[in-house]
Amino acid sequence: MFSVTYAQLNMWLTAFLWPFTRILAFIAAAPVTGSTSFPTMAKIGLAAFMTLIVAPTIGPLPPATVFSAQGIWILANQFLVGVALGFSMQVVFGAITGAGELMGLGMGIGFATFFDPQSDATTPALSTFLSTIATLAFLSLDGHLQIISALVASFQSVPVTANLLAAPGWQMLANWGAAVLLYGLLISLPVVISVLIANLALGILNRAAPQIGIFQVGFALTLLVGMLLIQMMIPNLIPLFAQIFNTSVDEMGRIAAALR
Repeated sequence: MFSVTYAQLNMWLTAFLWPFTRILAFIAAAPVTGSTSFPTMAKIGLAAFMTLIVAPTIGPLPPATVFSAQGIWILANQFLVGVALGFSMQVVFGAITGAGELMGLGMGIGFATFFDPQSDATTPALSTFLSTIATLAFLSLDGHLQIISALVASFQSVPVTANLLAAPGWQMLANWGAAVLLYGLLISLPVVISVLIANLALGILNRAAPQIGIFQVGFALTLLVGMLLIQMMIPNLIPLFAQIFNTSVDEMGRIAAALR
């Protein structure tokens, strides 16, 4: 007769539940899979499948039961680690969305919005456009495989322990959040500067010849300049996105190492 002792059951539960919590939290916070358009059951199924593969390679776990105070605290720590690693990748897409907002404001189309399933909110149309390009580039460059590999490696750099809240990695994660402004300005700078120069030229022309009616042609001209610049930028956006994605994956590994 097949029988299972309480010690065996606890060992199986801890070996599955703790890494499952980290992986599921990461999937829920990471780009693409963290979108509300990605089915919840698919997230849980993907996390369970990855856990079955990763769990045997983790090594010894803390001697605590799942539902004890220490076990629940370990569970909470694994959730925080997964969310932190997923957020470190979401920063890049937040920067791209912010770049689209800056471009749209400069071109005068900030009022044109779409519903973005990635952020579950209405975002400017230009932000949605850039976010779609970034998502396609992320998948085509195997970015999803790179972050999964970094997640699996995090179990070696950040073992399943009960105390991670005092780790310096949280400060590093907060500092990495500043990349939203850095990369957002870097991406949007060509369009913003070009539109600014066009507006300055229109202002000078309006002072020189007020009868032209700058307000009637100004919006169309700034929109045309912005769209031409975006069209010229698109071939160079993919290499830029690739560089940013590689930087974010490296930063994710550094944050994981600092969380120990």
